[in-house]
Amino acid sequence: MNYKLELNTQEPNSKIVFNNIIFDSFKINIVERYIGSMKARPTLCEVLFKVRTLDNVLINRKDGNIRVKVKGDDFETYQKLSRDLNSYEYKNKLINRKEVEENYVHFILSLVITNYQLN
Repeated sequence: MNYKLELNTQEPNSKIVFNNIIFDSFKINIVERYIGSMKARPTLCEVLFKVRTLDNVLINRKDGNIRVKVKGDDFETYQKLSRDLNSYEYKNKLINRKEVEENYVHFILSLVITNYQLN
């Protein structure tokens, strides 16, 4: 499945970071909220995501809600994957970028499959 990853679409010094994963037939909007100074070492405190069609129509979860809050072990896994995407090594191409991106996308896609009924 083809995808396009859009990372860190945000205002300067904002404590909210938006990431998008765009597939052929839908897209996933990911919202990360941080505490602390964005110039120093911000701390990830909350991750939410929503699934939309390509024409921006929200898709409901299996339980009828729209967004998913990442919690528990999934949150810890997300933190690690997000840290890898924002690392010095990733930005300067010192590690396999494709592998890091695929791990991130596959993890988010597993959460989408768990929470949404996609037709």
